[in-house]
Amino acid sequence: MWFRNLQLYRLGRAFGLSAESLDRRLRNQAFQGCSRMDLAASGWVPPLGRHGEQLVHAANGYFMICSRKAEKIIPASVVKQLLDDRVAEVAAAESRDVYRREKQRMKDEIMVDLLPRALTRHTDLFAYIDTRAGYVVVDTPTSSRAEDLISNIRSSLGSFKATPVQVRKSCMNTMTGWLKGERLPRGLELGDECELAHTDPGNGVVNCKHQDLSTSEVRNHIKGGKYATRLAIRWKERLSCVLHDDLSIRRLRFEDVIREAEGGTDDDDPASRFDLDFSLMTLELADFLPQLFKAFGGEETGEQAA
Repeated sequence: MWFRNLQLYRLGRAFGLSAESLDRRLRNQAFQGCSRMDLAASGWVPPLGRHGEQLVHAANGYFMICSRKAEKIIPASVVKQLLDDRVAEVAAAESRDVYRREKQRMKDEIMVDLLPRALTRHTDLFAYIDTRAGYVVVDTPTSSRAEDLISNIRSSLGSFKATPVQVRKSCMNTMTGWLKGERLPRGLELGDECELAHTDPGNGVVNCKHQDLSTSEVRNHIKGGKYATRLAIRWKERLSCVLHDDLSIRRLRFEDVIREAEGGTDDDDPASRFDLDFSLMTLELADFLPQLFKAFGGEETGEQAA
């Protein structure tokens, strides 16, 4: 289970639940699926999918969880077409106009008719809790989905204080400095991609891909008033990613030197492979993330973050 995108949260207090206790709490909101008349439903499912029963997969103090959302698929174009047809029938049969309130009632009736027959789409969202360092790491490119998962944890536990990680230095200014030639922290090096934006939206955005970022061309854009809002970096030849100015991480990739360890497990045992991948990933991130935060002056904590 290799994460591809990271939204990072700091726990407000030490996580005191064991894996077994957390599992029991999550079972109160285990995923049940959509009923015939539900438009959507959500709940917790085993991270191992059909290969597991526990709602928490624990390894070395890291707790993996998975939230599933089910949504009925009812295309708006289908609803509109059925509504237009029904409105036209009533108007023709009764020789009158159909007004807004009646149209809304018709639309509601159409939705009620379509719901039991609609297809259902399932979306899984994975995260893990680092109980030692006090982080929550959510595998999604969007902060809104991460916030939904944090809210679901809070709903299941009654109380769960977790806020996005805050650092002391501006990510945008620091990444821009690296492109200007400032030395990167030990272990970090520039990738081959960046996005440069001007503080005035009218002055445009420049995207550089598959390019040497140390060239004068990139620096000329910075001299013109643009700042780095997205930057590809590599770390110790072990992983690479695209770092955004809100400290979110996209397109995370673990290098072959890490993945080669997968060869030591049984391909026919999904549970063993999942456990090995999870252990490898969390150990690498436990080493990488503190160094990344340190590159931006370290974390803001307590009253500083507020």
